[in-house]
Amino acid sequence: QVQLVESGGGSMQPGGSMRLSCEASGRTFSRNVMGWFRQAPGKEREFVSAINWSGGSTIYADSVKGRFTISRDNAKNTVYLHMNSLKPEDTAVYYCAASVSTLLFTAANMYTYWGQGTQVTVSS
Repeated sequence: QVQLVESGGGSMQPGGSMRLSCEASGRTFSRNVMGWFRQAPGKEREFVSAINWSGGSTIYADSVKGRFTISRDNAKNTVYLHMNSLKPEDTAVYYCAASVSTLLFTAANMYTYWGQGTQVTVSS
C-alpha cells in the first residue's frame, strides 16, 4: 500500500510559477512510476506528466510541455511538479499517482495509488 499526500497548491496570477509536491509513504517508493493528473470543473481527469523510477525518463501532455517539469527525490520519497508560465486553463485539482509498473503510461487506469488532490487556481 502506498499513501500519497500532495501539497503546494494555491492561487497564482497568469504567468506565475508554482511547485507541487507529493510525498509517498507506506512501501518502497523508489521503483514506482509516478504521475501527475489534473481535473478541471466539469471535465474529465487528464494526464499531465509522469516520471520513471530513476528520473531519467519523463513524459508530458502537449498542453504543459515546455512549461512544466516533473522530478523526484527518492531519498525523500517525494515527486515534484514545477509549473511555470501558468495559464488560467491550468486551473484544476492536481492529483499525484503511483503505478506498480515500471513503464510510463498516460492512462489513469494504469495508476494504482492516488493522492487526495491539491487545488491550483490561476487567475488575475
